[in-house]
Amino acid sequence: MRTYAGHSSAAASNELYRRNLAKGQTGLSVAFDLPTQTGYDPDHVLARGEVGKVGVPISHIGDMTALFDEIPLREMNTSMTINATAMWLLALYQVAAERQAEAAGESPEEWVHALGGTTQNDIIKEYLSRGTYVFPPGPSLRLITDMITYTVREIPRWNPINICSYHLQEAGATPVQEIAFSMSTAVAVLDAVRDSGQVPPEEFPDVVSRISFFVNAGVRFVEEMCKMRAFVELWDELTRERYGVTDAKARRFRYGVQVNSLGLTEAQPENNVQRIILEMLAVTLSKDARARAIQLPAWNEALGLPRPWDQQWSLRMQQVLAFESDLLEYDDLFTGSVVVERKVADLVAGAKAEMARIEEMGGAVVAVESGYMKSALVASHAERRRRIESGEDIIVGLNRFETTEPNPLTADLETAIQTVDANVERAAADAVRTWRERRDADPAQRARAAAAIDRLKADAASGANLMAASLECARAGVTTGEWAGALRAEFGEYRAPTGVSGSVGVGSAEPGEALALVRAAVARTSEELGEKLRMLVGKPGLDGHSNGAEQVAVRARDAGFEVVYQGIRLTPAQIVAAAVAEDVHVVGLSILSGSHMELVPEVLQGLRDAGAGEVPVIVGGIIPEGDASALREAGVAMVFTPKDFGLNEIMGEIVGVIRASRGLAPLEPAYPHG
Repeated sequence: MRTYAGHSSAAASNELYRRNLAKGQTGLSVAFDLPTQTGYDPDHVLARGEVGKVGVPISHIGDMTALFDEIPLREMNTSMTINATAMWLLALYQVAAERQAEAAGESPEEWVHALGGTTQNDIIKEYLSRGTYVFPPGPSLRLITDMITYTVREIPRWNPINICSYHLQEAGATPVQEIAFSMSTAVAVLDAVRDSGQVPPEEFPDVVSRISFFVNAGVRFVEEMCKMRAFVELWDELTRERYGVTDAKARRFRYGVQVNSLGLTEAQPENNVQRIILEMLAVTLSKDARARAIQLPAWNEALGLPRPWDQQWSLRMQQVLAFESDLLEYDDLFTGSVVVERKVADLVAGAKAEMARIEEMGGAVVAVESGYMKSALVASHAERRRRIESGEDIIVGLNRFETTEPNPLTADLETAIQTVDANVERAAADAVRTWRERRDADPAQRARAAAAIDRLKADAASGANLMAASLECARAGVTTGEWAGALRAEFGEYRAPTGVSGSVGVGSAEPGEALALVRAAVARTSEELGEKLRMLVGKPGLDGHSNGAEQVAVRARDAGFEVVYQGIRLTPAQIVAAAVAEDVHVVGLSILSGSHMELVPEVLQGLRDAGAGEVPVIVGGIIPEGDASALREAGVAMVFTPKDFGLNEIMGEIVGVIRASRGLAPLEPAYPHG
């Protein structure tokens, strides 16, 4: 039983962890901030606005030691949501455990051998959804392979990878896509380990037995439960037939769950509680496909960062299910169900067909590099949006049953979510600079750190397993930015396909429909201005959750805009430069990480400095109303949040903003409002 937690600093997160453990939480699920996830120190320019926002910043062994102060790692089961820099964080975790063992007068080797937990380490889904990748697919797969082969021998209770279908569903995946894409990722990883020659064939079942999955559970209860049974069936078949694993225990489908965040609403957020309960039941009712670990979001996650009390509420949901109900006391309730068997068979057949398609392309890596998988997800997400906007899919409180009594939970929105102190970033930046200065002031320590970085670069070039060099970097006081920088120099960086150009949007529209009206407004405005309307969709900072930005870009294209979308991880200066170079009529910024108050004003000022201050800027994301008001006062034309789900309406509003900025008369009622 976990809650996904971490923010501000190692010390603040340690306090939160110890408090949660005292409440009955049985494992830790560490959220790292975006600079840590993408290999930057807090004082790097790209870390601006992102330090401590969506997780805890960990820059070196000092931070990792502080994060787990008074939490004995030998006894803990720790899940770490970390991917591109997973090897580095595991190295820091191991060294922190070694230091705890030494302080206790015990054997560091025994402590390391006893460590239990998981590094997420699924880089394929990062190219498709979360966006915290760093290196190209080939070197990234090598890092994963090196970690797996190391942990199987040295940390045998550790799950070195958690293949994540969770984020695929958040990016719009259907159940069939969720199963097929994650299983194809597993095939890519297992093939890479097998072909590396680092594990003899007789030990390969040990590799298979340490592969775990991290799955999403949506609110469509029966479909989600059947999906889990399909996962179990496919994994057993795959590991037996493709990899020859005869031990049934080694073939178990081992998975943890975070229930769906995509379906949580800002409108009437109290409804999220029953959604979370239903989603939890989908992965617990079927004993033969039951999750090993569950972490639940909080009811207010669509509003901002949950508070400790909100996390406690989610933990208590699990405890009531486990200890008050009799749900865990019986054999599988669905064995022999004709309905369930038929649905499972349909999902298995669909997933096998999609897996075969990916295999024919050359596997998951090729399917990422070609843009196939990303385009498929963007198209599926666009179809989901269409169903919600049309009312075909009912979301209670959002597009149906919208009348509501005043909500006491959100009566004071300023206190309904956790806020991160604005001084956190400056303190972290100062601290990492001090760490490097003190380390380098000692000639011996400086030499050891330099030698460790040199060894890391040499091993990266030679093809050696990189865990040993990473462990030495951790012991030598190397920072996260230095470790990642050394590998960037050798492997290069990567920009994944956005999936926007190859995706299918909502298609044609009948006269009088909302999209047709917006298209007419776009066409008329383009005609009056004598040029096609151009929109830049930008993702400033390190926030890689690009689903919303992609859907805006696709719908804008469908509405007749020329769309400029360069993907994720851009500095404000890069966005300004693109807006000026492309001579756009509007700039749309998407931020879900909470860095809007730092990054949006920089874009506004950059446009003014470039002589393009008249170009309107609109912003979308998880933005509290107080911040939205401040952004509007700073010059933002419009702010959209998750409650603004109607993309056609949003497009119409944007046309109105452009017309106003260019001195054109309003077109009402030529495009839809309300």
